[in-house]
Amino acid sequence: MRKQKIKLLFKDSYLAMIKNSVGSNMFFNRYSLINGKKIDIIKSGKYRIACAFFVSTILLFSKLIQEPHLTVDGVEWDLKKSGWFKIKKPKIGCIVIWEKTKVGDKETRHAGFFIGSNKAISTHHQTGKPYIHNLKYRKIESIWWHKNLDS
Repeated sequence: MRKQKIKLLFKDSYLAMIKNSVGSNMFFNRYSLINGKKIDIIKSGKYRIACAFFVSTILLFSKLIQEPHLTVDGVEWDLKKSGWFKIKKPKIGCIVIWEKTKVGDKETRHAGFFIGSNKAISTHHQTGKPYIHNLKYRKIESIWWHKNLDS
């Protein structure tokens, strides 16, 4: 039998994971042990921190950052530490961070992925589920790229 040569198509797999996340509940919960008590620190998306957990989980699984995060500040810190750099124009697969805006009674930044055709995927502020929306639904603060996505 002939040995097959297999090469992982990294960027294709990464983009498929992002697109296949749409509508998923898998980013609703993150459990921690706090003072000996198990706590869901996201509480089913109720605290609207699911965007950072969504983005960082995809990046962690793809080995593009070092740990999962619950805040956009934490994601941005890890992007810098993990070789990501800012770019001016979005490329498919880049990380987009939108400026602070008031959501309910809090001001929050938001993070997601650019998927092309002026569309992005991030978590919805009410449902907490990843969804597709217009890239410029809110003012963009920064756009991040990693060299491993160049292939």
